[in-house]
Amino acid sequence: MTAAYVDAASGVSGDMFLGALVDAGVDLGVLQRAVDRLGVDGLRLTAVTTRRNGVAATKVDVTYPVQDEVRGLREVLAIIVASGLAPDVAAAATSVFRRLAAAEAVVHGVSVDEVHFHEVGAADALADVVGTAAGLHELGVTRLFVGSVNVGSGTVACEHGVLPVPAPATARLLEGWRTHVAGPARELTTPTGAALLTALGRQVAAPPRLRGLSCGRGAGRSDPPGWANLLRLVVGEAA
Repeated sequence: MTAAYVDAASGVSGDMFLGALVDAGVDLGVLQRAVDRLGVDGLRLTAVTTRRNGVAATKVDVTYPVQDEVRGLREVLAIIVASGLAPDVAAAATSVFRRLAAAEAVVHGVSVDEVHFHEVGAADALADVVGTAAGLHELGVTRLFVGSVNVGSGTVACEHGVLPVPAPATARLLEGWRTHVAGPARELTTPTGAALLTALGRQVAAPPRLRGLSCGRGAGRSDPPGWANLLRLVVGEAA
């Protein structure tokens, strides 16, 4: 059984997860082909090797039309259903978006059907979620384990103004999960990142015993001094 362990000591976002998957050996073309099935014109992934505080990692960026439309949960799920993705990839992506929508609904005091994914950016969230699901499928990962999640600190500017970290949806998604605060005062875990972890993974007190196959590091957007801003993904056969 192939399993993976997510070390979110510097938090997690969708693009960090994509970077860790590519760094662990998933061909970027596999992720791009999955994203292409969504039928969103201009949605592209690029990957570069970079460093975070001197540690090599892969940075994946998602580019999409500047005036991309705002989508609700029904529209997002319809896109996934019509995509022809592998059943387990589609199921994983669906579970992530359902969890994200449920959190946003509670935060805004509306029904799930009234949630619109403007906050996480409909197009890039689609790429992050579907790409991650496709990458885990490509690696053959059937179990995903997660350590303590670093949420960051300080404030974050969003659609609703400047809010304390973690953002409301992130806090809701991580209820019942072990979190911590370390490093630079900024948002380290995003709502999309939190949704990926909590929908697809199971938290453990210590890293599982794996016979190592690969280890990938996904770079975060910034490179603050004295801090390796990256997500580590260890893939192996469960002992």
